[in-house]
Amino acid sequence: MSQDLAYIHPGAKIGHSVRIEPFTYIADQVVIGDHCQIGPNVTIKSGTTIGNNCQVYPGAVIGGEPQDLKFQGEESTITIGNDVIIRECVTINRGTALDRGNTQIGNQVVLMAYTHIAHDCVIGDHAILANSVQMAGHVHIGEYAFIGGTTAVHQFVKIGGHSMISGGSLVRKDVPPYVTAARDPLSYMGVNSIGLRRRGYSNEKINELQDIYRIFYVSGLNNSDALEKIKTELKPTLERDQIIRFIEDSSRGLMRGGQD
Repeated sequence: MSQDLAYIHPGAKIGHSVRIEPFTYIADQVVIGDHCQIGPNVTIKSGTTIGNNCQVYPGAVIGGEPQDLKFQGEESTITIGNDVIIRECVTINRGTALDRGNTQIGNQVVLMAYTHIAHDCVIGDHAILANSVQMAGHVHIGEYAFIGGTTAVHQFVKIGGHSMISGGSLVRKDVPPYVTAARDPLSYMGVNSIGLRRRGYSNEKINELQDIYRIFYVSGLNNSDALEKIKTELKPTLERDQIIRFIEDSSRGLMRGGQD
């Protein structure tokens, strides 16, 4: 561990074989796992836990206070998984007492340069956020989701796993799993078949997902009738039931269909 010209609070817990570059600040009540690389000019504030084999690039600020006027200085945390890449000038804020009290980043997540993760967000394993993605508070992103560069995500939005959102998008509504989304307002553009094939999904499974979303987004039925048709006409599978739960649990409403 290189500590030259870095400040590491005596109360911080640093794992084995961690490299910390000069001019980095690590506060009390920080935990950093084994084999991490922390670049120069990084700030890691109290309440942050980072897993093993993570890379943090210059200028990142992790554990900053929430930018929420209701925040009253209460204790809150950030939990970052293993094998996470945090590129230049990324900012990740702690949670708040009015929600989970924790901002959570999963395993093998990539946060590209200038991305902002606000308070109480949850990012699933293997998600990729391209340059300058800006997330408001309480956003949930599923596993393997890809968010294109300079996309802005409204607070409380949920983005389903294995979805892909075009760069420069404004995400105001929930995005179901397994789909691609683009245009303004953000709209359904089909199933994310390329990404799914890369992850080993069969043509049969992709066709099943396409059948689900043809009913929901292309048939012209309203959401309630489309959902009922999916339940009655398509056989139960893990993916079908996951999509149904996502739709039923949506609080902000769902993005529009591409034909609208």
